[in-house]
Amino acid sequence: MSTELRELYQSVIVDHGRRPRNYCSLPEANCHKEGFNPLCGDHIFLHAEKIDEQIAKLSFEGKGCAISMASASLMTEFLKGKNISEIKKIFSDFHALVTRGQSSDLLGKLTVFAGVQEFPARVKCATLAWHTLMAMLNHEANGPVSTEESI
Repeated sequence: MSTELRELYQSVIVDHGRRPRNYCSLPEANCHKEGFNPLCGDHIFLHAEKIDEQIAKLSFEGKGCAISMASASLMTEFLKGKNISEIKKIFSDFHALVTRGQSSDLLGKLTVFAGVQEFPARVKCATLAWHTLMAMLNHEANGPVSTEESI
């Protein structure tokens, strides 16, 4: 990874980790899902207003490390207004980025997470919100999504 990309990665992660966007309850939400990373304690509650096959609004609450909070923050910004099939493709590409370093034109500013692949223990932090969202969209069983079952 280039020094420039590493610096961008660090500044964006730190900014979103300290001041997460869309960190709030969502009274109009009609979909909710809880996610938990038992290894480090990251814990999020995801809220979405789904209209037909589109995510109109997306927010989260919870606590966790900077990577977990930044990932949830950037995810909620990036996916708002997108349709479900598009979100599933972006999830697949994001997962390939953080686990194998494979970049995609679909990811835009999410590429700042490319550096996570260098730290395998942090992949679960970066993907917790994403796995929680996919479980919510796929109407998976009740109970929290665990990173121990998702990856």
